[in-house]
This record gives sequence, C-alpha cells and structure tokens, in this order.
Amino acid sequence: MTTKVYSFYTAGRIIGGPGSIKEIGQHLSAFEASRALIVTDPGVAKTGIPDRVRQLVEDSGVKTGLLSEVMAEPPINQVDELYERVRSGDYEVLIGVGGGSSLDMTKLLAARMTNDCSVSEFLGTEKVKKPALPTVLIPTTAGTGSEVTPNAIVTLPDQELKVGIVSKYFLPDLVILDVELTAGLPPKLTASTGMDAFIHSLESFISTKANPLSDTFALRSMRLIGRSIRKAFSHGDDLEARHAMLIGSTLGGMALTAAGTAAVHALAYPLGGKFAVPHGVANSMLLVPVMEYNFDAIKPRLAEVADAMGIDAGGRTTDSRAKAAMEELRALVKDLEIPSNMSVFGVTEGDLDFLAEAASKVTRLLGNNPKKMSVEDIREVYGKLL
Repeated sequence: MTTKVYSFYTAGRIIGGPGSIKEIGQHLSAFEASRALIVTDPGVAKTGIPDRVRQLVEDSGVKTGLLSEVMAEPPINQVDELYERVRSGDYEVLIGVGGGSSLDMTKLLAARMTNDCSVSEFLGTEKVKKPALPTVLIPTTAGTGSEVTPNAIVTLPDQELKVGIVSKYFLPDLVILDVELTAGLPPKLTASTGMDAFIHSLESFISTKANPLSDTFALRSMRLIGRSIRKAFSHGDDLEARHAMLIGSTLGGMALTAAGTAAVHALAYPLGGKFAVPHGVANSMLLVPVMEYNFDAIKPRLAEVADAMGIDAGGRTTDSRAKAAMEELRALVKDLEIPSNMSVFGVTEGDLDFLAEAASKVTRLLGNNPKKMSVEDIREVYGKLL
C-alpha cells in the first residue's frame, strides 16, 4: 500500500469509437458558442481531416475559422504571433486537430485569449492565472496523449531548449478519440509517436511519484501499445491495432498526468531544442540507455512491464522478467527502425557537455527518476548514442 498522497485530473469528457467525430456538433451545443477556431498544422491540413471537422461544426450552426500554420514543436514566439492573428475573431471555443504540437498550441492559444500577457509568462507550473477558453481536442496520432494532460511543450530558440508548461487550465472540456482519423498515419510517425506514448507509460510506472492510479493507466497502456505497435507500423490500415494504439496513448497521457515522466524525457528536451530531433524519436533513442542506467533500481517494475506486454521471460524470477523486458525494449527500437546514433542529427562528441548541462536543468522531470543522475551520468548516457 502506498503511503503517498496522490491526485489526478483529466479532460472534462471523452467520447470515442470509430466515426465518433460525427458527434462533435451535438457536443458543441454545451458550450453555447457561435464561433469556433480550428487549430491544426500544414501536414494534417493536407489530409482533409480539419476540413471535415470544420464542415461538421458548421453543419451544427457554429461559424468557424481555420488556423493551419502550427509548427512542429512550436517556438514560443509563434504562440504570440498566432494569437495576434486570431484575437479579433471573437472565438468562443477552440478545436485542436492533429498531433501533439497542434493540441498544445490549441491549449496555449485558449489560455492566451483570456490572459492579457505574453505566453512567456506561462513558463513553469501553474503560472496561467485565468481559465482558458473552452477547448475540444481531437488527436490524429497515437503518441503524445496531450488530449488528456495539463501540459504544453514549446521550444525556446534562444536557449536551444524545449520546455514544458503545466496548467490545470490546459485540460480540455471535450476529447474525441476517433480511430478512423489515425488510419493514414505514415509508418515513421506511427513508430515515433507510438513509442513516445509507450515511454510516457513506462516512465510514469517507474516514476518516484507512481501511485495506484498512474500504475493502472500505465500498465494497461503498455499492454495495448506493446502488443499492437508493430502491427500498426507495418499494417497501418489495421483499425484494431490503431484503436489499441489510440487508447494506449490516451491512457499514457493519463499516467503521466498522475505521476510524471522522468530522465528519458529530460534528456530528450535538449536534443529537440538544439538539433530539432523529433520528440518521439529523441525519446526512443534514449529509452534503452536510460533504462540500462536505471536497471538496478527498477527491476521489480520492469518485471511487471514484461508481464503486461506478454513477454516470455524463459523463467519467472524478477531478474529474468526484468532482463526480458529490456530485451524487448531493444527489439522494439530496432524493429520500428528508430535511429540509434545521434550523429544522424548532427550531434558530435563536442556537443555532449552542452547536452548534459542542459538536461541537468530539467529538474521537474529528473526529480521523478528512480535513480539520481549527475551531469557526468547524463553525459555518459548521451555518449552511448554516438
């Protein structure tokens, strides 16, 4: 039995199932809104999904605007720039459609519209002073879990870092989980976003803040993703695998909301900020070396991970199951064709000191790691990827 006090919060309402996007109009009536802004990125816009959502919203009697310029892992200045473009639209609800960047931008813009300050004043935890406009979040990837978290990620170009902003006001009022919207996700994005979701759950499970609620979400998430990600990667039209991935991703978001991620994410932030390594790829590259570092502190937990994923450990001892889990993590990264060397992104030996120093400052996440990491420990982990 845990002796820690723990808490949890999530989206106001979640609806799901194939074709559930068709119900968006009837759910929007709860907001009594006359104008809605749909927020997405250029890649998702090309799929036609935002146009479909827009038509469904307008068919319900709500006028819409479309903002489709969200950048991947957006620089902080883009939030204020996009706000200036849409502030005069008199929007009463924001609808995010896409991956983590679009959903995060939706949260940030919704808060920016009710708080008279630059988004830079949101940096940190619970710095947003007033409730945001209502939001509806519709993921088209199975990865970030952003649709159910109070987090948003931005890049600080001047510091070559990515940082998280946390606010209870970022939690959406409505989430729509329609697996049909994820069916066209390309294999590489399926791999990187899917592994990101898996790592959310794994890190939440080994976090120093792990608790009965986060454990429940994390184990179910890892079971779903671990048994489906290869099929989703190689057979993108398999809706059963896609549905398992989508639900696994959302549960992973709930797990990290309840317990937080740890060193994998902390070390991934500088790789994204300085070298533009996609978030899911950075996490996937770092997964094995960080877990190798943590191994002696997390054996019992890794044994449970092996059980959840249905891994045949060739023995039932804690040690054998933990080692089998590690082998499966290595196999996943290889089978999903995740890069294993940072040099492909331009990282050299000369960058290791910067990376280690930068990652050591991500104390919000490093504090959740089950084993303390010095700057030298962090540098050694990075070094294994060169």
